[in-house]
Amino acid sequence: MEPLWLAIHFHRLPVEVLALPAPAAVIARQRIVVADTLAAQGGIKADMRLADALALVPGLRPHERQPELEAHALSALACWAGNFTPMVSLEGTDTLLLEIGGCLQYFGGTDIILGLVRQGAIDQGLSVRLGLAPTPRAAHWLSRVDHTDGCWESRLAELPVEALPLSQGAHERLHALGLHTLGKLYPLPSATLGHRFGAELPVLLGQARGQVPDPRKPFDFPEQFAQRLELPAKVEHAERLLFAARRLLLALGGWLEARQAGISECTLILAHEDLPPTRLVLGFATPTRNAERLLRVTREQLERHQLAAPAIELFLEANAPQALAGTNARLFGQQDDGAIAPVVERLRARLGDDAVHGIRPLADHRPECATAPVRWPIEPDTGVPQRARPLWLEEPPRPLRERAGRPTHSGEPLSLLSRGERLESGWWDQGEAAGDMRRDYFVASTPEGAWLWVFRDPQGWWLHGYFD
Repeated sequence: MEPLWLAIHFHRLPVEVLALPAPAAVIARQRIVVADTLAAQGGIKADMRLADALALVPGLRPHERQPELEAHALSALACWAGNFTPMVSLEGTDTLLLEIGGCLQYFGGTDIILGLVRQGAIDQGLSVRLGLAPTPRAAHWLSRVDHTDGCWESRLAELPVEALPLSQGAHERLHALGLHTLGKLYPLPSATLGHRFGAELPVLLGQARGQVPDPRKPFDFPEQFAQRLELPAKVEHAERLLFAARRLLLALGGWLEARQAGISECTLILAHEDLPPTRLVLGFATPTRNAERLLRVTREQLERHQLAAPAIELFLEANAPQALAGTNARLFGQQDDGAIAPVVERLRARLGDDAVHGIRPLADHRPECATAPVRWPIEPDTGVPQRARPLWLEEPPRPLRERAGRPTHSGEPLSLLSRGERLESGWWDQGEAAGDMRRDYFVASTPEGAWLWVFRDPQGWWLHGYFD
């Protein structure tokens, strides 16, 4: 299996991580570091003086660079990259390197992975350039020109020498010698390059071309997930927090994927200025690492939550990951339409945890006492024999009229389809709702074909349930 490296270059990370209103730019020492898309379209470029940039785009919003915030964001993005491969490495302050050679068959090819990466960046409001090559150094340099179309060696040779991490003076000396592209450096002796431009240059070129080893330190996925995101402005409505929360949730999904784990619960914490933080517990019917399920439950929670005060910061915590095996690929494109867990999660998010539950059978013959609500999913229990009973019971049983010794329903006589089943029980708990009972149960049908569960006792006929 040949190695294949994908470099993800977040070329506008310093400004996009701040989520400033456009047009905006990040500055350092009164010079432009990077501008957002709108400001760049207005002609603002890196290293431009701030005064010149303001004259060019009068409405520009400058902001001092925040290296700590960028480093924190890149770490969260490394967790997100775990969705594609566990082999993730940090490169500088704005680039991730992913070894995806072993993941191509799983995803179905390079184009699919590239599409997922680009769409994931868009979903987080980030701009990316990608580079693809068999070596991490070449992929990193190619990401500066967003090259993923093959022929990496020829495209690498065409890169300007500014791609090399050398000083401005070294770049000027290279141009003075007529060496404008990397390909012009290839024929030159390594000793000459090292003597004139530093010993690191021939090593870098050798690493890019696969002639010199280039080991990379893998990103250390944390044992527990805890990420924060400062909001660019106060948010007064909870549903407007979803876009910001998406970044944290996608990072959580990648972290879980890399650890081959899932969660049944995580906590989204909303920080306020003058009030204690609000904690929203996100519960899932079964352990999951699926990003869509994480987003769906979060959306339902935020849509029904009323903020006590404007939110200024988000935290996401997942302290109890559980081992979660992978899923089988779909055979012939079949869909798992029978999955009930996402439905349960949405109902819980909308109605509350106590409103949605499963049913566990109990060792009691009385229908009113034969089941108990339990939290879903239900652990299998083979200790109680299963009988043909309807799930939908009338509570309390509804009286039926009798005509010629037969019960009627909606004025029509019922047909009894089974022999009577005598249930006589409950003498030991006279104080309970069901209490002592003596009933003969029958399966009956209406003229329209509906099946009912009816019984007769000394007081007459009663409807107790409906069969599906």
